[in-house]
Amino acid sequence: MQADYFIGLLGQMFKLALQIAMPLLLTTLIVGVLISVLQVVTQIQEMTLTFVPKIVVLLVVLALAGPWMLEILMDFSRQTIASIKDF
Repeated sequence: MQADYFIGLLGQMFKLALQIAMPLLLTTLIVGVLISVLQVVTQIQEMTLTFVPKIVVLLVVLALAGPWMLEILMDFSRQTIASIKDF
């Protein structure tokens, strides 16, 4: 019984990690592809050109989605801590 619970908890943790990381990863990926296409079209081969927009977009998305991510993480923590008393 306990092994099933912990395996389920591990699966929930992986889903939560993906859910929290996905907005950051997807926006960074999209900006990276757009900047790469821009570099190919304009033939600019500057390496730092890819990093600055990614960091700026990452910070903006983190500022906008941060409270949502924190709320999801806090809900999961509350549920996990509340379920400890069942053991």
